[in-house]
Amino acid sequence: MSERRVIVYPPSGTGGRRVRIDDQMLGTAYSLHDLTVFLRNAGLTGWDELDVVESGWIEWHEGGPEVWRR
Repeated sequence: MSERRVIVYPPSGTGGRRVRIDDQMLGTAYSLHDLTVFLRNAGLTGWDELDVVESGWIEWHEGGPEVWRR
């Protein structure tokens, strides 16, 4: 999974952030928990929120894992 491109887009006006892996949009996450669930469903079984925060291969746009609202 680590060679795949994961992008978390900037927060929308409602606070959600679109999530994409490679060319596939996974949906809109409204929390770190939501993002973790998306990534687990995409193959990162066993990962928790701390794994996601510490991962260096997730591309965060306009704020890191702590930013969910503008």
